[in-house]
Amino acid sequence: MFLRLLLLLVGLPVALVASAQTPGPAAPATALATAAQPAPKRQLAAVRAAGPIKLDGVLDEPAWLLAPVATDFVEARPRPGRPEHYKTQVRILYTDDALYVGAILPDVSRDSVLHELSARDELGASDYFGIFLDPYQDQLNGYGFWVTPSGGQLDMRFSPAGGQDFNWNAVWDARTVLTEAGWVAELRIPYSAIRFSAAAEAHWGLNLVHQRKRENATFYWNEVKPAVDGFVNQWGVLDGLRDLRPPLRLSLTPYVSAYLNNNPVSADGQRRTTTRFAGGADVKWGINESFTLDATLVPDFGQVQSDNQVLNLSPFEVQFQENRQFFTEGTELFNKGGLFYSRRVGATPIGFYDVAAGPHEAIVSNPAETRLLNATKVSGRTRKGLGVGVFNAVSNNVYATLRDSATGAERQVLTQPLSNYNIVVLDQSLKNNSYVSLINTNVTRQGRTYDANVTSGLFRLATRANDYALDGQVVYSRRSGAAFGTETPVSDPSGYKYQLNAGKISGNFTWQLSHGIESNTYNPNDLGILLGNNNISQSLYLSYNKYQPFWKVNSLSTWANLTHSLLYRPTQYQNMGFMSGASTTFTRSLLALSANVGLNPATRDYYEPRADAVLGLPLGPYWVRLPGYVTGGVGLTTDFRKKLGLEASLGGSVYALDERLARPRRQGFGLTLAPRYRVSNRLNFGYSLNYRLSVNQIGYVNGGLDAQEPLDQPFDGQILLGRRRVATVTNVLQGAYTFTNRMSCTLRVRHYTSTVRYQDFVTLASGGQEMPADYRRNRDNTYNAFNVDAVYSWWFAPGSQLSVVYKSAATNSLAANAATPLYFDNLSNIINTPHNNSLSIKLLYYLDYLALRPRSPRS
Repeated sequence: MFLRLLLLLVGLPVALVASAQTPGPAAPATALATAAQPAPKRQLAAVRAAGPIKLDGVLDEPAWLLAPVATDFVEARPRPGRPEHYKTQVRILYTDDALYVGAILPDVSRDSVLHELSARDELGASDYFGIFLDPYQDQLNGYGFWVTPSGGQLDMRFSPAGGQDFNWNAVWDARTVLTEAGWVAELRIPYSAIRFSAAAEAHWGLNLVHQRKRENATFYWNEVKPAVDGFVNQWGVLDGLRDLRPPLRLSLTPYVSAYLNNNPVSADGQRRTTTRFAGGADVKWGINESFTLDATLVPDFGQVQSDNQVLNLSPFEVQFQENRQFFTEGTELFNKGGLFYSRRVGATPIGFYDVAAGPHEAIVSNPAETRLLNATKVSGRTRKGLGVGVFNAVSNNVYATLRDSATGAERQVLTQPLSNYNIVVLDQSLKNNSYVSLINTNVTRQGRTYDANVTSGLFRLATRANDYALDGQVVYSRRSGAAFGTETPVSDPSGYKYQLNAGKISGNFTWQLSHGIESNTYNPNDLGILLGNNNISQSLYLSYNKYQPFWKVNSLSTWANLTHSLLYRPTQYQNMGFMSGASTTFTRSLLALSANVGLNPATRDYYEPRADAVLGLPLGPYWVRLPGYVTGGVGLTTDFRKKLGLEASLGGSVYALDERLARPRRQGFGLTLAPRYRVSNRLNFGYSLNYRLSVNQIGYVNGGLDAQEPLDQPFDGQILLGRRRVATVTNVLQGAYTFTNRMSCTLRVRHYTSTVRYQDFVTLASGGQEMPADYRRNRDNTYNAFNVDAVYSWWFAPGSQLSVVYKSAATNSLAANAATPLYFDNLSNIINTPHNNSLSIKLLYYLDYLALRPRSPRS
């Protein structure tokens, strides 16, 4: 009660202001209350099958006639609350081994069912049917299993930390049949794919979903209201599950792989064409009914998609997407609190850039990746809602090899010591979609270097009506020891962070008030990622959504965000900004439009000067002045049910003239075009063009001032900034041909080019003062990256896969007079640059103990 009163007192003035600014008559109070309250929970009883069930998409076994029917689905979008016209019918059976789901999905006719073939975990332009399960009924965590009319499968995990985790993969099966009046789906979900507790009679959270892509409409068995916060808490109940025992979950997935690699730029004395063979295994073991151990032994990640390399002019590192399956699947507990950046494990060695060759030496090899010895995850949740996760990975020593050109002698330099990465998570689910969590991450390195430890506590408390919530986080980071390769203690031995949010979370009108601090020595980057600390930030977020169709649109979403930030130490102004936007979808054409506009009075950028790196000074005295600016953008998405679809966006920023600096006006511009063409239900192509242009941008000149540079005046020891024009073009072409729902070929070609051209230079003094510099070295630069990823994938059995991957990659950097903004010159240059080419084949075979053991008569 106290929490609700507190939140109501905070929210009352904001709500009054928002209602005063909302045009049109107010909706009746009873209607608003109903829309913001979850629908009553439906119940469905499962029936034990007396005989065997054949998975064939034909529901002809007698047991199906004995099972109650789940029907009368309710539309969630585009018209929330409307009853389904063509009645979906779903029945659920179970045995000692698995849950069986049979769904009759009627439509106007067979031709009304859209059924584009797609690879695993992709839906495409297709209808689908899905089932959601919450075996612990904590209304926070759950599983989802989907199937399309063409037999494509998709699965995911739901959690407060990971949201909708599509990277999670389970071993299950499904069959579908197209009929004259729609289609039929039959799913078999083995108990080994989910976790649950033994009980004389189990009660699981349950929901069912059916999408008719022809109408672009989604229907749920237990109504899901868009105005209600949360998804799992809006599911119904599955009853009738009697005498279920969690099975022994034990599986082994061994793999063998072979690589053929050609590197035309290999160093002298090294073979340009090499071969490599590898083998290892993934192990899954259900320790008990709640917890599972996942381990990868001698992992091989050579077939993952290539990283999107970019030219980084910012003071912060580039954050890459995680493509390694072991680090994307089932990691929702470890991602809680945002303290785990999995790319740290197996990342570039910490001493990679510090390898120094002697007068007569050359660097023969310097591995850019750390080889993992093994990685293990133990995770699960007890029947009382306590989630426990333990992650551990070990990487081996990494050495660079240097060779003396005179004697031929070689020596090795350690660039990464043997390292242990560890995460422990405790996450207790509470009533009313609430939780409390404790997280610890630790990195321990062998030898004379530093170790790192981060501890965090999180909580979320929601009111009983699920309309208001208070959540927060407190983090403490600690590093102990000396920087790698030195005797100097680390400069940030300890630091802290906290974040507090309060707001209204359900209803048409929602809001959130936030405040947070990151101290100047807070650093979680050994196993997490933080782009910039030393901040005090606060924000107010307002949102008003109209979910019911009106006029010519399906729905309307509007939002506004006011932000303000200070430097933590010393406490100084950084920036203040206001952004607002709206989006809607038209009823007939399904054209989606969005727009946003923003205003920023002025910004002090304390990070761009790199004063701490150049002059060894703390943040504060040096900052780059950004004058006030106005920004805005529009975007559209067409109807992707049609063969040709398009996503596009256009945006720009215009800065005020700064009279004190007497320089041309700064401007920014961005354009994205992403058409997709579906040739047939098997073949589709996609293309993406992204163009970014910054004019008169002010930025730190990479490399700083070197005493050996031919300068007319001694600028050594000062910060050099440049006024520059930065033009970046990214082209991505993708294609996919799907032979069957278990066999596909994909192709991805990416070319990235970014050109930086400098107009003039200044030196930066304290207080944001800039002085013209007579700096004449040509610092223009063009960076090109080109990648080809071609993948053939065949899931020849549940959990078993054969994949063949071809990769081609090249990068180059053109400096000074060689730099050019001409796109086709850059494309020709990078194509003619020697490429690293590799061809690999990998075979995984899934072995399940339950399938190998002798079967009992009852099974």
